[in-house]
Amino acid sequence: MTSRWQDRTRSADQRAQSVVEQMTMDEKMRWLSGPMAIPAPGEARIPGALGSAACYPAIERLGIPAMQQSDASLGVGNLANVRPGDNATALPSSLLLGAGFDPAMAETTGNMLGREAHAKGFNVQLAGGANLIREPRGGRNFEYIAEDPLLTGIIAGHAVKGIQSQHVVSTVKHFALNAQETGRVLVSSDLDEQAMQQSDLLAFRIAIELGEPGAVMPGYNLVNGEWASENHHLLQQVLKTEWGFKGWVMSDWGATHSTEKAALAGLDVQSGSNMDPEPFFGEPLRRAVEQGRVPAERLDEMVRRQLRSLFAVGAIDFPARPGVPIDYTAHRLIAQRAAENGLVLLKNHAGCLPLALNLPRLLVIGGHADQGVLSGGGSSSVTPIGHYAEQGAAIMGVAVPKVYHPSSPLHAIRCQSGAARVDYLDGSDHAAIASQAAGADAVIVFVESWNTEGQDLPDLALQDQQDRLISAAASANPHTIVVIESGGPVKMPWLEQVSGVLAAFYPGSGGGEAIAGVLFGRVNPSGRLPVTFPRDENQLPRPAMIDPSVTTSNPGEPLRGGVFHVDYNIEGADVGYRWFERQRLSPLFPFGYGLSYTTFSADSLQITQQDDQLHASVVVKNSGERAGATVAQLYGRRTGEPGQTWRLVGFHKVMLEAGEQRTIPIGIESRCLAVFDPASRYWQLAAGDYQFRLADHALDDGISQTVTLSAWRSH
Repeated sequence: MTSRWQDRTRSADQRAQSVVEQMTMDEKMRWLSGPMAIPAPGEARIPGALGSAACYPAIERLGIPAMQQSDASLGVGNLANVRPGDNATALPSSLLLGAGFDPAMAETTGNMLGREAHAKGFNVQLAGGANLIREPRGGRNFEYIAEDPLLTGIIAGHAVKGIQSQHVVSTVKHFALNAQETGRVLVSSDLDEQAMQQSDLLAFRIAIELGEPGAVMPGYNLVNGEWASENHHLLQQVLKTEWGFKGWVMSDWGATHSTEKAALAGLDVQSGSNMDPEPFFGEPLRRAVEQGRVPAERLDEMVRRQLRSLFAVGAIDFPARPGVPIDYTAHRLIAQRAAENGLVLLKNHAGCLPLALNLPRLLVIGGHADQGVLSGGGSSSVTPIGHYAEQGAAIMGVAVPKVYHPSSPLHAIRCQSGAARVDYLDGSDHAAIASQAAGADAVIVFVESWNTEGQDLPDLALQDQQDRLISAAASANPHTIVVIESGGPVKMPWLEQVSGVLAAFYPGSGGGEAIAGVLFGRVNPSGRLPVTFPRDENQLPRPAMIDPSVTTSNPGEPLRGGVFHVDYNIEGADVGYRWFERQRLSPLFPFGYGLSYTTFSADSLQITQQDDQLHASVVVKNSGERAGATVAQLYGRRTGEPGQTWRLVGFHKVMLEAGEQRTIPIGIESRCLAVFDPASRYWQLAAGDYQFRLADHALDDGISQTVTLSAWRSH
């Protein structure tokens, strides 16, 4: 006889409730608290665990599979090589995905990640980083998408949608205002309600609306003095009540601080309980329920939300089992195409790029270009086949290597350039660089900046005398191109000395081929900066950061100092490019900036309003001589409003053949123009004149139109 929860005609909510009604108290408790499933040295693996972030045991008598969770910001994680030999495809960093401004590509990469996860036996992926990049020195910025809430929300939402299409739950994280790693387990991110709703929370809300993630993970930090993992306002009022989120809330590993308070605030699962001082959601929670301090209905809700998400994506109907063959060649090509879609050409003096094919001699310098392309570190790190690694850092007691994905730019350049001779120098001998560079037809310098979870960068400068390396090459040869592999913005004191600059961020498993493709013209670059590149730290809202030696940045480490506060009210909702506009600062490169090997023009901008829906259309033409893609960026603001900055309200990436012209639609996110009222909890758009600007980047005048809009209000 078929059980009610096996009836696929019933809703996910109904099926989940049917299972909960049949579960024993012990079975429920096993899904509310669990240790990190990566055993410490000398410890045995948790029974039934694949070896990953977490495993919650199967309820075999009810036909419910184990919940196997893996880190997944850049691909299926294998931290500390806990599953020896289990490699995965490394996607480009989320920041590079953001640079693509391409929701379809985000969904494609998510789909690929979900397929690999399912084939390896995982049914939950800890993906979906949706924090805004408020701090350009942040160690995990490469896991996030942009400084803008609309771009972040749309790209994150589509990536989550792709993952969950493969019967795998995805999270969005780290909810909310988790903007730095320094003191991340003690820092309170302080921001008033209106500004938070109009910036960081808007990014999460858009991602949740589009992607319908099965789970949300709060950050380690406090928000306005309350731990994010037990912040009733964020979890219960905003997320679950006002937004109607139906999934579950899982803590980060070692980020639970209480039993009763956390449970009543909206936390559903204590993740990584062995990293907390107490098993708060173990026996203490059982006693709290027995004593009536936590209602039994609340405990049932905690379990029901998890089951509901698993049913909703098909994780129970189509259970994941390890050992399914994976087409890594096809997946590597997806990663390469995603990188090609997001690489940002920042400088191209006198059309020096693309480089001519079949040059007599090229010189490639630095950045381990003979080995591969750099990746960010931490729990997101992916172990690709044949990777190269150096000593990195220790995070939460686990060694985190500095990994280079085996996609050597040097090899790709030799394959794609047709050059008679391609030499390589590792960059350590500046005298040799000068002498060798002088005799080359072109010099390609690779530089790198390594970001990792658990620590921030001290500043935005390239380390290890890489600025001197670039200057040495450029002084000897003006035809010097710089390729930057980084987790975010870097300073460029040598910018005027070089002919070209390409921002590659962390380009993933096909990164070397993607970079060579842009350098030699197989690929027409179409990436646009998802973050502002400042000239220096003095342009930031907080030029100085707290000394990491006086605080604690990772769970499980001895606490140094107490809770400290970072004031995000300085910039409020004006994050990134909006801060630069408000302060009348000139950045090194603005948000949305990126060059192409062709030219585009736009005209006939039209804005229409239908009730609370706003729409735009514009005619875009490729006026150059080769095919290419451009990003139509629409910015808006209310006219006559003191202090009102331009905001990205819509965008559309379009590929056009040479000479092709097309009318493209641009959906406008009305909340990017509206104001959130904390008292009424409504978004309100005031009636009046609004100015729109179709531009190439945040500082571009573009073409504009002023439209009179009717008032609306919405939750």
